[in-house]
Amino acid sequence: MQKNVLWMVLAFVLAGSTQVNAQYSKQDSTYKKYFVGSTFLMLGNFIPDDPNPPGFIQLNIGYRITRKDVVFLELKRSRFAWPLGIPWGKSFDAPGENYPGHIRQHVLGLAYNHFWWKGLYTGVHAMHAFQKYINEDDKKITNGYTLFMTYRLGYQVRLFKNRFFIEPSIGLTHWPIKTNTPESFESKESKWPKYFAYEPGLHFGFNF
Repeated sequence: MQKNVLWMVLAFVLAGSTQVNAQYSKQDSTYKKYFVGSTFLMLGNFIPDDPNPPGFIQLNIGYRITRKDVVFLELKRSRFAWPLGIPWGKSFDAPGENYPGHIRQHVLGLAYNHFWWKGLYTGVHAMHAFQKYINEDDKKITNGYTLFMTYRLGYQVRLFKNRFFIEPSIGLTHWPIKTNTPESFESKESKWPKYFAYEPGLHFGFNF
């Protein structure tokens, strides 16, 4: 699913992009200090007949400190039924690797991006995930907490006279802090790393 969405958005970028210099200049009449945005990965919510719909919602609210330095809040909600450490391959979302239930989470994150050359940037995201562990009878087992850290390499493409932008990226996420995981869920997670590599990012935004 994530790979299909990635290719679709990249095709849109190549077809509709008009500018690629993302280091905004304060002398430029199109310069805007604030932006709001989200991610095209929310399109995964519309996959028909998905037995484990992600219920994924994301809102980004950002501020440009300088033309190269950006900070933003990430507000997210999601649902998942497989350990996040399963790498791309035959085990990814494979039957038998799933939890005995699922996790619902609300995430409050803070991110920082630095632009190095034109639209090329690196970013770091610290995300506080407040989680509910739900069993197969759809009853809550307990609450938990996870700190996710993500490191991204991406490129920002500006569109429509700098009003909009799209940011394809690739990331590495790990979770150095994870508390109160039920034993039945931990038995599934313990087989896999506590990180996920080559994570696609497909952010977009509106400058104002």
